[in-house]
Formats: sequence, C-alpha cells, structure tokens
Amino acid sequence: MRRPAKSEQEIELRQHDVRHLFHGFDLDRRDFVKLLGGGLMVCLCGPNGLAQESGAARRAEDLPEGIDAWLHIGEDGTVTAYTGKVEMGQNIRTSLAQQVAEELRVPVSAISLVMGDTDLTPYDMGTFGSRTTPYMGPQLRRVAASARGVLLQRAAEQWETDPSKLVIADGKITNSATRQTLYFGELAKGQKLVAVVSKDVALEPAQEWHVAGAPVPKVDGRDFVTGRHQYTSDINLPGMLHGKVLRPSAFGATLASVNPSGAAKDSSVTVVQDGNFVGVAAPTRSAAERALASLQPKWNVKPQVSETELFSYLRNKSAADDDSRHVVGSVEQGYASAAKTVSSTYTVAYIAHTPLEPRAAVAEWKGEKLTVWTGTQRPFAVKTELAQAFHIPAQQVRVIVPDTGSAYGGKHTGETAIEAARLAKAAGKPVKLVWTREEEFTWAYFRPAGVIDVKAAVSSDGAILAWEFDNYNSGPSAIKTPYTVPNQRIQFHSVESPLRQGSYRGLAATANHFARESHMDDLAHAVNMDPLEFRLKNIGDPRLRAVFEAAAGKFGWGHQKSTATQGFGIAGGVEKGGYIAVCAEVAVANRQVKVERVAAAWESGAVVNPDGLQNQVSGSIMMALGGALFEAIHFSNGRVLNPHLAEYRVPRFSDMPKIEIEILDRKDLPPAGAGETAIVGLAPAIGNAIFAATGTRLRSLPLVPDGLPDQTGTTATKVSRS
Repeated sequence: MRRPAKSEQEIELRQHDVRHLFHGFDLDRRDFVKLLGGGLMVCLCGPNGLAQESGAARRAEDLPEGIDAWLHIGEDGTVTAYTGKVEMGQNIRTSLAQQVAEELRVPVSAISLVMGDTDLTPYDMGTFGSRTTPYMGPQLRRVAASARGVLLQRAAEQWETDPSKLVIADGKITNSATRQTLYFGELAKGQKLVAVVSKDVALEPAQEWHVAGAPVPKVDGRDFVTGRHQYTSDINLPGMLHGKVLRPSAFGATLASVNPSGAAKDSSVTVVQDGNFVGVAAPTRSAAERALASLQPKWNVKPQVSETELFSYLRNKSAADDDSRHVVGSVEQGYASAAKTVSSTYTVAYIAHTPLEPRAAVAEWKGEKLTVWTGTQRPFAVKTELAQAFHIPAQQVRVIVPDTGSAYGGKHTGETAIEAARLAKAAGKPVKLVWTREEEFTWAYFRPAGVIDVKAAVSSDGAILAWEFDNYNSGPSAIKTPYTVPNQRIQFHSVESPLRQGSYRGLAATANHFARESHMDDLAHAVNMDPLEFRLKNIGDPRLRAVFEAAAGKFGWGHQKSTATQGFGIAGGVEKGGYIAVCAEVAVANRQVKVERVAAAWESGAVVNPDGLQNQVSGSIMMALGGALFEAIHFSNGRVLNPHLAEYRVPRFSDMPKIEIEILDRKDLPPAGAGETAIVGLAPAIGNAIFAATGTRLRSLPLVPDGLPDQTGTTATKVSRS
C-alpha cells in the first residue's frame, strides 16, 4: 500500500522539485503530466471556466492546446493545482493552496501550485485588480470539490457501497462501516481519467472552514528567507550572456547616430541595432556595461512638458467625454437649497512603483521555440507581445514567471522580455537582462498624476445635498461617492499624459479617496460637526458604517482633542469589494510632520488567511505612507530628475507609525480581494489630522515633501453661504 509521505521535509522537497523542475526544459503540459506520473486529472468544463477575469468566454481559437487541466493527484498522494495567476509577494500561493486543501480535505503541505507558466497553466488575463481571491479562489475550490466527489465515487465503487457512507479527511477515504481506508494515491494509481467539473458543485461554506479561514505560514517561506528561491535575476543557463539596452537621453528622443565599432572589436560582444533599439550582449554584466558605454550615441530631442506646467497642462488638455459622466438628480437644485457650499481643487503627483526586484528577463531560443523567464503580472499577455514582436505563432512562445519580488501594478507589460529575446536571437545564446534601478525609475510607467475639482453642498444639519467631482487624468477607479447624496455630477476627463503612466496599486482610487475624504472633512467643519459623526450621518451602506465605527473604536476617536502639536484624522471608503477606514495621529513640530499611530478597520467578506490579510492591509498602509508624505517623480523637459533611491524617498523604518488593524471577518459574504483597496485611506486621514492640528488644509499629494508649507502657500477652501 502506497501512502503519502509523512516527513515535513520530504513534502517540502517534493513541492519544491515540482515547482522548479520545468525551468529550462521544453515541456508541454502533457509532458509535464507524464513527469508527475499516473494519476487523476480534473479539468474545468466548458469555456466559461477559462474566462477568469472578464467573465466572458475566451475565444476557442485562442486557447493553447492542452492547457485546460487544473488539478493532478499523483500516485504518491501529492496534489498539484495549476493557475495562470502569479505570486508577487501578496501570498496568493498560500491562500489558493488553502482553498484547494479545504475542499480536498488535505493539509496545505500536500498541495503544490504551478503558477504563471503559459505552457502548463490555464489561460489567465493577469494578476491584478484584486481579482485572485474572488475569482480564482472559487474556481480552484470548484475543481477541488469536484475531485473530491470523483475520489469518493471511485472508493464507493471499489467497496460496493454508497458514497454517503464514506468519510474523506487527511488525504484518505474511510469506510465508516468497515473502517477500510484508501489513500488518494491508491485511488489515482494507474488512472488517466479526465473528469468534468460542474460549476454548480457544492462548496464548503465559510462557517465550516477548517484549513481556509485559519492562519497558515507562507508556503515556501523558508526558501525566501534562506535564498533558495530563484528570482528571474538569479536564473543562469548554459552559455548565457548578459544584456544591456541603450536608453534615449529623454522621453520621445530619436536616435540620430551611434558608433558600434568600439564594442564590435570584442568578438565576444554582440551588438544589435534596429531603428531606435540598440542593445549589447556580452559574457559578463560588466563587459556588457563597457560595450554599451562605448557606443557614442547622439539623440534628437524635442521640447516637452515639465513638472512646473503639469497641472495646468492636465486641465487644459483634457478630453470632453460625456460617456464617463455619472449624473444623479440635479446638483443645481442641491446648491439652491443648501446652507453652505464648499469647493476646492486637489492635485496628485506622479509616483513610481519602486518594486524590490526591478524588471528582469531571461530569454532562450531553441530553434523557433522561445522561452522567457520574467517577472510579470500578465504572462499570457507577454506571450502575445512576444509572438507579435517576432512574428511567430503564439504556440512557439512560453513565458514562465518565477515568484517575483513585488509589482504593485507596475509589471503588466513585456518590454524587458522582448528586449532580452531580441538580444538572445541575435546572439544565438540565452540572454539575461536586468534593469538597473535608474532604468526602473525612468522607463517603467508611473501612477498617473491628476487634478481633481470638488464642489459640494450641505444642509445646516449636515446632510450632503449636492456633490460635483471632476477628475483630470488620475483615473475613474472609485470615483463615485459611497455616501448617500441625492444630487451628483461626477466625471473623469482623460488626458494624453506627458509621462508614461499605467496601473498602480489601487489605481486612481487613492487620488479619488484623497480628494473626496479631504473634502468630507471640510464639509464637516463647515457645519461644525465631528468628522466621524458627519460621515456616519451620510452613510447608507452598513458595511462602510461598520468599518468606520470599528476603526474609531480601536483608535479611541474623540477621547482626545487635537492641539497645535498633535492632530487626529479619519478617512475611509470602498473599492473592489473591500471596505477600509483609517484613523491617524500626527505630531507636528518645527514644520515637520510625523505619523505616530494608525488604526484601521478592514472588511472584505470571509477571510481566507487572517495573517496574510493582516499583512496585506499593514503593507498597504506602509506603502501609502510614501505617497501621502513625500513620494513624487520630478521631471523637466523629458528627463526624470530623481531616478535613484538616494533622491526618491520611500518610507523608512524611522517613518513607520504604530499600526493597529482590526479585521471584520464576514463569513456570510464571499471573499473579496485585499491587495489594493487598503492603500486608499491613509493619505486623507493624515491630511485631515494635519488640518486638525494646524488649521492648514493641504490639497496636494505628497502632502509634506519638504515639511509644512508657510500658511500663505496653501490653497484656500471656497465656502459660500446660501
């Protein structure tokens, strides 16, 4: 009788080998399954199962052949699940494993996830938008629950009994009448069964979870601590070269001339020139750097918008797009009946993602087959980019994503993969390309800058009567107010950005919450109401009310009054199914602001991994601190002026406040994602605390890059009485 391994170390080694054995091998999904040995394969029924992000079926002709299997149970009882999602430090490898383990009734240690490999995993649009937990989690649970049913049925047939008399737990099935036992591996032995998964299969309710819903240590955590894990930049292939790419002297610059003769003197160096693209590949990174430095490029540069002109440019160059307008009631009628009307303008700077691991890629051609290892949130999209760039069928491209050192929305695109592949094709050898920190700061995209105009009206008893909100360029995420307002006019105005911009953790929800929650504070003060009391008066959503009340209770809101040196602020909101409220305490001295304490309440339905969720919320708050206080990209005429960590300040240990988090576990609600929304509440809470202490309303992010401004440097709030 063959049983699962009992040794924790043996299980860990087997999981590690399964996840990494395909690196460097040209295997399709069927070959990989052969390597796993005989067993039970469970596939998701129909195209709807492959529409993981959009909710619409992917076109059949786009589906890579053989990538429709989600689960394999080996003859040794190990369970391998497949997902196109990728691990970027958000710990979804653990939370997804928990959900598979929950439905299969096995320990998490028995689950191995293969993630983000376009030859082995089902198609996936990408890891973004806080969609892994609400979409991929239930999908893998359905697969695992269906596999559980198949195993029970097979055991029942073998024992000639009814499946209802069988008990499944700890990777085995027991006949309650005879006490006979069958391990999963025994039921899978010699089987090549492909079973169909019903989308209506019953899932374990959150109230009865045993593995999901409990704290579980990070899967593979030891590998990251000891250095065993290989990031893209750690991968080395036989004969591999190191690549460098010539970057323009400014955004939009075109190459006038280049002199490759110096680099070409070294026969070990490959120089590639194709229009504006110039790159080198050499046996060592230092040799590649020397070759690049010898190229003597000359560039044609055109004048561009500078930071000093940014906000007027965004407002003046905006598009009039009525499709993005949200209108409820009549704001004019609201203004006419209001006791007070308040209008203000808020601005948000470009900021960088600053991932711990800069962009990197390793590319290898074997004949017409291209394999690229890279850290990206969208492996299948990068696969498409590569196929298009080299005019080859998508079936000839494989993208593998090792667990990656963070992304925050900044690694959607495949430029680094394409650069490495171009150099590898020219050199005829594998090429590794790792961006420098300066390249990451300059040539990656930024969180969009923006201008936001807000005008609102309130009655004398604090009811919001009208709300007008115009966002220029930042984006429409969370642009609608979560408060109860009978008259609204809300619009996003798109702009052709002077800097490359794109997705960032929380998207525009941070900018929109900053403007909205700052303005809510101004409205509260205009009618002499406590900021919390004012919000609660205008909240109709009980989930939003709950997080405000929980955060206020944890913080002790109202127990102390703000002074000239100590201020208290509150803010909150909702986006992507997650609810956040944040209270902040700041100390003010010598025009400097220090955030001393933060208390937050978070609710996103049923909690899959409490420790992981705590980490996500606290990590969001830590990251938000930089954008709130001092992070900003400075630029002039097409050049970034602070492209190094010595000049671009991110939060340091000395900046960290005491952080307290209360998680509201709603087991009656399906889980929502938590990777993004928790970032949105801190900036307005800090701004409101600064106002409570100083009477100075700061309306630009970052709030205090050089300390508190002089009173004359602040933007006035316009308050009118009806």
